[in-house]
Amino acid sequence: MKNPRMRFVAPVLVLVLGVAWLLNVLDVYPAVDWMWTAGLAAVGILTLVVGGINKLTALVGPFLIAASFCSLLRQTGRLPVEREVPVLTIVLGILMLAVELLKLRTPDVLKQPPEDK
Repeated sequence: MKNPRMRFVAPVLVLVLGVAWLLNVLDVYPAVDWMWTAGLAAVGILTLVVGGINKLTALVGPFLIAASFCSLLRQTGRLPVEREVPVLTIVLGILMLAVELLKLRTPDVLKQPPEDK
C-alpha cells in the first residue's frame, strides 16, 4: 500500500456504521437518517485520509464533518434549519481563512496550467 493511513479506512467505516446502527436499534436517536449523517462524516474523513492535507481537502473534509454534525442536531430538534445554513456558512468562511493562514499546498488539480506566450 502506498499510503499507510489507507489501512484504517475500512475499520473506521465499519466502526461508524456499527455505532450508527446501534444508536438506531436502541432508539437513542430514532428520527435520525443515519445513512445521510454517517455518510457525510465518512466522506469528510475519507477526504482527509485519502487526499492528505492540502487546501482542498482541509476545506472539504472538515466542512462535511461539520455538516454531518449539524444534520444530526437538526434531525434531533436541537438546531432549526433557519440556523443550520448560517452556521455552515460561518464554518465555511472560517475554514477558508484557516486554509489561507496555514499556507497549505495547492493540490495539482487546482493549479493553473502555465500559459503559452
